[in-house]
Amino acid sequence: MFQPQNASGYKDILDKIKLKTLVYGEKTLLAEFRLAKGAVLPAHRHPHEQTGYLVSGHLELTIGDECHLVTPGGSWCIAGNVTHSAVALDDAVAVEAFSPVREDYLP
Repeated sequence: MFQPQNASGYKDILDKIKLKTLVYGEKTLLAEFRLAKGAVLPAHRHPHEQTGYLVSGHLELTIGDECHLVTPGGSWCIAGNVTHSAVALDDAVAVEAFSPVREDYLP
């Protein structure tokens, strides 16, 4: 599957947080998240492994009991069923891969 750059397709998933599924295959899904300053992603967990990269902005990312201040170029991998949360300290863009595919993120 190939998907050219496209400025449309973002959907609001939480207050100040937008999601766009970029591309997906049989085993992985790649998504872009846009978080406005002050956005809060509440603590949650899911069975999917989640690997991310911060493109821009600053995040406070909590994985399990560890809090990380993430700056552009920072990356992370969250194992399935591990509780995690985030706060956007500035407007931020993150790209994340999920395995297996998150069916709730399919277009």
